[in-house]
Amino acid sequence: MARYKCIDTNPRLLAVDLAAQLLPGTFEHAVHHLVTHALDLSRFDARFRNDVTGATAYPPAMLLAVVLCAYARGIVSSRAIARACEEQVTFISLCGDTRRTLRRSRTS
Repeated sequence: MARYKCIDTNPRLLAVDLAAQLLPGTFEHAVHHLVTHALDLSRFDARFRNDVTGATAYPPAMLLAVVLCAYARGIVSSRAIARACEEQVTFISLCGDTRRTLRRSRTS
């Protein structure tokens, strides 16, 4: 069984409610809803072999939602997607602010 990182959509250090940033009726909300509720992503679980050893992985649903929304906006570079996950509130809410926490842990 694959182990994934916990994606917190309500971080305590941000003054913004990330869950409220994906407004119903927007493209990002539709992609997030489809990826988390309608698509069967269980095939990804079979590919991960980190149930006993190894680091936890990012959830495929979160990664897929970020990539689909980025591609829809014309952002195709991985560095540009990473920058969007740091600077744009919509992408921060899609990824649960994981990019910012990852950068903080590297600099410590």
